[in-house]
Amino acid sequence: MSNGDDESADATADGEPNADAEGVDDAEATEELDDVETFDSRLDELETALDDAETEADLDAVEADVDAIETDLEAAEFPVPEPESEGEDDEDEEPEDPKEPLEDRIGDLRDGIEEQRGPYGEDVRSAAGGAAGTIRDTRWTRDGKPAVADAVSAFLDAAGAELDAEFDAEDESIESQAAAVDSVGETAGDGRLDADEDAETIAALLGALDDLEAALEDAEEWSDLEVAEQLTREGFYDRLNAENRKDFPPELGVVRIAEAENDPERILLALEYLDSEFMQENCLDALRRLGPEEALEPVQALAKRRDVPAIEVLGKIGDERAVEMLVDFVDSGNPPLQKATIRALGEIGSQEATQEIANVLVDDEPVVRSVAARGLGLIGDTRAIEPLSDRLADDEEADDVRASAAWALVQIGTERALSAAAEYDDDRAYTVQVEAEKARKATV
Repeated sequence: MSNGDDESADATADGEPNADAEGVDDAEATEELDDVETFDSRLDELETALDDAETEADLDAVEADVDAIETDLEAAEFPVPEPESEGEDDEDEEPEDPKEPLEDRIGDLRDGIEEQRGPYGEDVRSAAGGAAGTIRDTRWTRDGKPAVADAVSAFLDAAGAELDAEFDAEDESIESQAAAVDSVGETAGDGRLDADEDAETIAALLGALDDLEAALEDAEEWSDLEVAEQLTREGFYDRLNAENRKDFPPELGVVRIAEAENDPERILLALEYLDSEFMQENCLDALRRLGPEEALEPVQALAKRRDVPAIEVLGKIGDERAVEMLVDFVDSGNPPLQKATIRALGEIGSQEATQEIANVLVDDEPVVRSVAARGLGLIGDTRAIEPLSDRLADDEEADDVRASAAWALVQIGTERALSAAAEYDDDRAYTVQVEAEKARKATV
């Protein structure tokens, strides 16, 4: 039997908890509470110091103290409470880490420090650069340009008074005015302005920049105009008169007149400004018939979006600069897109596309294989002779594909290509025979 000496140290002989053991737990909890309260107290003091800070040096001191508290908090170890269960069927509620509220307060202090800092001369440089960029990048109307000039002049006068310097635009051009605004920013941001001693000057410069931005916002820019007004100012409708104004909408009449006069610029204006599907289609049709070099860049931008009519126009233009973009669509798996692309590449005639087109001579779609063969014939690269001969020799291949391969060999026209085609002058397919006979005649 037990004599009482085996009883737990945590309980008395009558089963009551041991007062000394309970005191140890209370001490640990009190120590933890004291630690959290100590951090809270230090953070309270820093919040007060931040409210009282008046200079950059004051803010630097607060930030240094925040760094110290953060370092101490990272090293501190607080016991994390056990999860509290709501009931047998409820999941345990995850207890809050005692450090999290303290870390949140530290984050708030850092945000407050940043909000109270500055402004600096560098802020003036940044704002001036933004205003100068607006001046440069905006297309101003005839009425907008003088408004911009007046706004810039007022800003330069105000900045000159604050910085005791002279700032002037070299001429009336938009670039000169933007450069003058930039020069104010560079001067203010070169280190001469102190955030504390020159706070009023910096604030005045930023205010002047706000006024400049507001004036630029009010100045008339090209995008403020209705499309019809933009086209009118571009001279788009100048060729329309009572005698030739037959079409509706009138923009279609302009496009047709421009095509008849071989004037791609007006067609390109319509393509740029008029986004209706009807006008886009008519503009591209006109450009496809004209094939003007001036259309390369705007049409290529449309072709990048897999626009089939735009791709067809690129073929008519025939500029090799389009090849790199077009070859990406050759193996797209989209037959209408593949057909238009391969035809365009054939019309351009660049041998850079030979391999990509030859690769689709084994495409799943016969129509793609056929147009690929004809594309290779238009390019005329002798490297295509062997794969074209393989198509022609394949008895299981569709006759129209084999006829296209024979046609392509005739177009390449070398002795080896013609000999390969001429062998099929008694072929089962009449269309193949026709091409083979052409080849045989060409070899005589």
